[in-house]
Amino acid sequence: MIGPLAEISEACDLTPPPEHIRTFGLVGAGAILDAAHLPAYRSAGIPVAAMWARDPEKARVFAEAHEIGRVHDTLEALLADDEVQVIDIAIAPSAQTEVALAALDAGKDLMCQKPLALEVAQARRIVDRAAERGRTVVVQTQRRYEEGILAAREMVRRGWIGEVSTITFTIDLATDFSGWGWLRKTPKMDLFNHSIHYLDTIRSLLGDPQQVFGRQWRLPGQEVVGETRTLSILDYAPDRRAIVHTNHMNLGADDRAEFRIDGSAGSIRGTLGLLYDYPHGRPDTVEIHSRVLPTDGWLPYPVTRRWVPDAFLGPVSSLLRALAEGGTPESNARDNLQTLRLVEALYLSNEAGCVVPIDAVDA
Repeated sequence: MIGPLAEISEACDLTPPPEHIRTFGLVGAGAILDAAHLPAYRSAGIPVAAMWARDPEKARVFAEAHEIGRVHDTLEALLADDEVQVIDIAIAPSAQTEVALAALDAGKDLMCQKPLALEVAQARRIVDRAAERGRTVVVQTQRRYEEGILAAREMVRRGWIGEVSTITFTIDLATDFSGWGWLRKTPKMDLFNHSIHYLDTIRSLLGDPQQVFGRQWRLPGQEVVGETRTLSILDYAPDRRAIVHTNHMNLGADDRAEFRIDGSAGSIRGTLGLLYDYPHGRPDTVEIHSRVLPTDGWLPYPVTRRWVPDAFLGPVSSLLRALAEGGTPESNARDNLQTLRLVEALYLSNEAGCVVPIDAVDA
């Protein structure tokens, strides 16, 4: 790798330095911990000392598989464990708020799942309690740190495509919901659990929009309770917008998961590899066409890392850096509160059938 792309690759290294490492404890024993969180922690040398889950037998089997030394009988016992410095909460969103509040009261810093809560008001309770207790909360918004997206963000930051005017995510998938029982039953499916990644990524580049227009709907006869098709339009200024289109019921056997960022001096385009043949996936792709560098046509960036598990180190490293050096981590809970606010505004727009200012949802 030569020239400026080598610098982009260095910026995409998410490994925390040894002096930042803290000891983690787990709440939960589910698939996301097994497939993503624990492999990420092992790759970075982050120790996991203890855990608790509602199902004691499942917790025991999980701990044995991952060589976790202690399985506590209660949440209170885990939170009283002096060796544990950071709690990783990986449970259903409906149960996360009360666990997070208890952990903060116990003096622990937190890694929470997205969505932080199912309502802005619940998320605000976590944000406020963290401030009261002087603790740090980060949300696992790992899509920001998927290498293709992270490389694109770094290219934008360096000004390689000029001023950003448009961001689009286009997702057409035949999603297999058979292993997601709770997800099939939730009345608010895509925006809270899927599109939230793209909306959060857009916010990491453009900040908060002035107003939004949203549409959410279902395929007639589908078993999934919530919305499986969505269109989200974010207005920032007369000449700056972002658009997210998702379809989880693609019947055409032509799945695609693409993004594009257009600017005043070029464009970036790419694919989200994990979503092709999920959960196995393939590497992302990302290319840049720039009048600033300049490039001779489309210049590909060589992606070497995967969303699972590599991107999951992004929020973790952000948290560990803040704990070691001070400052505010990028994926902090207060920032994620604004992403939830955006999601609620899009649902409100669908109900009202019109454009909704972001200020219609209390911060």
